[in-house]
Amino acid sequence: MTHTSPADGAPGGIAPHDLPHLRRCVELAAEAVDAGDHPFGSVLVAADGRVLAEDRNRENTMADATRHPEFELARWAAANMTAADRAAATVFTSGEHCPMCAAAHAWVGLGRIVYVSSSEQLTAWLAELGVPPSPVRALAVREVAPRLTVRGPVPELDEQVRELHRRFRR
Repeated sequence: MTHTSPADGAPGGIAPHDLPHLRRCVELAAEAVDAGDHPFGSVLVAADGRVLAEDRNRENTMADATRHPEFELARWAAANMTAADRAAATVFTSGEHCPMCAAAHAWVGLGRIVYVSSSEQLTAWLAELGVPPSPVRALAVREVAPRLTVRGPVPELDEQVRELHRRFRR
């Protein structure tokens, strides 16, 4: 079941206990920019709230366009978690999964996705910055994996992510 509407009156259906994980994603995205990579960061959290793994984008530093943090966390989860634990987990991320990462997330059987900024926002921001279109069409997660539970965007944090994209392009 896909959810993109607010829950409990919170913007984008984000619960207060989600915000620290989302803030960490923004920190990881800033670390990516500092290392010369696109600004994306993600955190994998167990059902009990424990952080299991985290990563940042490594496309440029690893010279591999598939080194997205969401994809890396899906790989980690497949190797280190049971199917039940994966289904109960949450991937928090600074930006909505691209089609590759959404597919990996769904194939591995991970639970919900909570993101700061949407693919739609990112597409508009990059166009404003004069960045050529991506070789892969930007799609919402629900278009790639319609049964995933998805929450976002998060108005309190999305401007920080937008600024990281500006900083990376300077």
